[in-house]
Amino acid sequence: MADIGEIIGGYRIRSLLHPGQNSQVFEVVEPTSQRHFAMKLLLPEAAADPEQRRILFHEAEVGIALSHPNVVRIFKVHRGKDNPFFIMEFFPSGSLRLRLQAKDFDFIKQYSRKIFKQAATGLAYMNAMGYVHRDVKPDNILVNAVGDTKIIDFAIARKIPTGLARWFHRKGKPQGTPSYMSPEQILDQLPDPRQDIYSFGCTLYELTTGRPPFRGSSVNDLLMRHFKERPAPPSAFNPDLTEEFSQFVLSMLAKKPQERPQNFHEVLINLKKVKQIYKSIREVPEEE
Repeated sequence: MADIGEIIGGYRIRSLLHPGQNSQVFEVVEPTSQRHFAMKLLLPEAAADPEQRRILFHEAEVGIALSHPNVVRIFKVHRGKDNPFFIMEFFPSGSLRLRLQAKDFDFIKQYSRKIFKQAATGLAYMNAMGYVHRDVKPDNILVNAVGDTKIIDFAIARKIPTGLARWFHRKGKPQGTPSYMSPEQILDQLPDPRQDIYSFGCTLYELTTGRPPFRGSSVNDLLMRHFKERPAPPSAFNPDLTEEFSQFVLSMLAKKPQERPQNFHEVLINLKKVKQIYKSIREVPEEE
């Protein structure tokens, strides 16, 4: 584990932002410029594992290809044998998972439209750049104190296959987080932006109700519910939610991808049509 004040790859460790099983994220300072960044650093035992190195470098490669206000920027990667890491923008914030754990529903309520719009915009950009995120969930959405939002964690993101690549897809072990995986992602079908739309629907459901749309007695039970169980409308768990917002969320949770919004542009149009998310908040109409 790196120590506060230690210099790694020309960056001074300032504070630990996020501890992980295989890696840690630190706030770091570049002494030559005094600029602050975030560093994702593999732990020593993970640094010796080729698979963990592959995952880290894959995430870095995806992030370096992306540049959008609602997607965290990755600037450089260090592939050395010791201390492999990548450098990304420093965004002082916490994840929406932390807000849920703190039961900070007033914050989510206050900034709901801004958060939902910015997250969908970031995902629209990722899809337009040819990537499916494949792990959309509250943990992977950072939000600062005024609701500015960024998508993070591209560890299992995949390129959307085109042309001959579609014919050479081999099914493997499904990757993702069980509470947010679409039926076709569970089956490890071809990466498709509509898988992110389903996960985004699960995320909005949890952010506004405090619970995911499906619960199971085991991982397999939970995964089967994505195929067979019809979710209750979010308003059944939070009566302050409007019916139009509940229907908006449920549209993203359709079992068949062709029955969901077909892209995040459509998601954003549909969100704009939702005049109110919460009954108790009278929203000011957005400027055209």
